[in-house]
Amino acid sequence: MQNKLFIDGKFVDAAAGGTIDVLNPYDGALITAIAAAEAADVDRAVAAAQRAFPAWSRMAAADRGHLLLKLADRIEANAEELAQLETLDTGHPIRDTRGLDVPRTAACFRYFGGMADKLLGSVIPVEAGFLNYVQRAPIGVVGQIVPWNFPLMFTSWKMGPALAAGNTVVIKPSELTPLSTLRIAELMAEVGFPDGVVNVVPGYGHTAGQRLAEHPDVGKIAFTGSTATGRRIVEASKGNLKRVQLELGGKGANIVFEDANLDAAVNGAAWAIFHNQGQACIAGSRLMLHDRIADEFLERFTRLANSIRLGDPRSPDTEMGPLTSAQHRDKVLSYVQIATEQGGRVLAGGKAPDGALSAGYFVAPTVVEAKPQDRVAQEEVFGPFVTVLRFGSDEEAVAIANATDYGLGSGLWTRDLARAHKVADAIRAGMCWINCYKRVNPGSPFGGMGQSGYGREMGFEAMHDYTEAKSVWVNVDAAVPPYFKR
Repeated sequence: MQNKLFIDGKFVDAAAGGTIDVLNPYDGALITAIAAAEAADVDRAVAAAQRAFPAWSRMAAADRGHLLLKLADRIEANAEELAQLETLDTGHPIRDTRGLDVPRTAACFRYFGGMADKLLGSVIPVEAGFLNYVQRAPIGVVGQIVPWNFPLMFTSWKMGPALAAGNTVVIKPSELTPLSTLRIAELMAEVGFPDGVVNVVPGYGHTAGQRLAEHPDVGKIAFTGSTATGRRIVEASKGNLKRVQLELGGKGANIVFEDANLDAAVNGAAWAIFHNQGQACIAGSRLMLHDRIADEFLERFTRLANSIRLGDPRSPDTEMGPLTSAQHRDKVLSYVQIATEQGGRVLAGGKAPDGALSAGYFVAPTVVEAKPQDRVAQEEVFGPFVTVLRFGSDEEAVAIANATDYGLGSGLWTRDLARAHKVADAIRAGMCWINCYKRVNPGSPFGGMGQSGYGREMGFEAMHDYTEAKSVWVNVDAAVPPYFKR
C-alpha cells in the first residue's frame, strides 16, 4: 500500500515530513498514515510536470494512447486488489467497486487511449489565396483536484483526456481517500509512463489544493467538489488567468409521472439516491411524485428503503456501506433535524444504526417529505437522504425541478414519449435520464449548469477542454498585399 507522494516518477516523503491518518469508515480504525503534501511539494510536482511536458506533448499521439491502453489492461489485471483497496478506503460496498468502479475506470482510460490520435484539427474556408487551418494544442501542466466519493473512477475521468491530449498532470486526491489514486500512479510507472508526466500530491485543500489552484505555472485547474470550494478555486486561479473546469454540487430532480412503470421507477429512484450511500453529485435527491401515484409509490419506496442491507462493505451481501467520514455522517444527520424544524415528515430512516454498526459512519436510508422551498429541497445533503415533493401537472413539475441554483443531473419516468422529450428539454441541467438514472459512459459528456459548474468530463468535449485552438494562416500564392507594394 503506497502512502507517499508520487513526484517525478518516485514515491517520496513530504518535504516538511507531515502525515495524515487515513481511517477505515467501517469501524474508524487506522489504515495508514499518508504523506501530507504542502505548497513546497506542489511546487516540486509542477516543476517535474513542466520538465516532462515538451517530450510528452511531442510524443506521437498513438504512442500516448498506447500507454493509456496498457494502463487499462493493467487495471483489469489488478481488478480485485483495486476493488478491495477502494472498499477499504471509501466504504463503497465491494459489489459496487468490483462491478462498477474498477470496470468504469479501465473503460475510461481505454476510451481516451483510443481517442488520443483522433483529435482532429480543421480547415476553414476563407478568402481566395489563403489557407487557414486550426490545430488543437495541449495546454501544458494541468492541476486536478478530486473529492473523496469516487476517487478511483475520478483518476480516469480527470487524467484520461488530459494525458491523451498531451498535457502533463499534477493531481491532488482527497486526504480522506488517496489510496487508489496512489496505486494507479504505481501502475502507470509499471507500464512505462515517463517520469513527471503524472504526479500525485494528496494533502489538505487549504494547503496543497490552494497552491495548485494559484500556481503560476499551471495552465488549467480541473476541480470536482462543493460549490463553495469551487468559488475559492476560481478566486485562487485569477493570478495567471488559468483555465478553470468545475464539476460542483447538485440537487437532482427525479420526476415520476402518473403513467410511469412504478416497479421500474421505485427501483430506479432507490438506485438514484442510495447507491454509494447517496454520496454523488448527480444523486436523485429530490424525488418528485405526481399526486395520483404518490401514496402508492411512497408505500413501495419506503418499504424498499427499509429493506436495504447495511453492513461491512467487504461483504458481497452488503448493499449500503458507511459514509466516508464521521464529520460527513454528522452533517447528513443534521439535515434530519433541519427538515423536522421546517415541518417535514420523516418517512424512513433519519438516524444512525446502533449495535454492531455503531462504530462506523453509517446513516440509515432516509426518506423525508417536505416542501419545495425547504432547505432539504434546496441544499445538497450528499448522503442517503431523499426529499419527497409532490406535483400535479407537467408545468408544475418543471417549475419545481428548475427551482434550485443547481443544474447537474436530472431524471424522469413516463411512458409518454412526447412528454419525455418535452420535459427533458425544459429541465435546466447538464444531464437528463429518461426511464433510468445515473447512467455514465466515457463517450458521453458529464457536467452541469449554474451553481453546478462549467466544463465537461468525458466525451470529445473533454478532449477539447484540455486543448487550445491555434489558427494558422498561409498565403498560398505568396503575393504581397497590394497596399504594401512599392
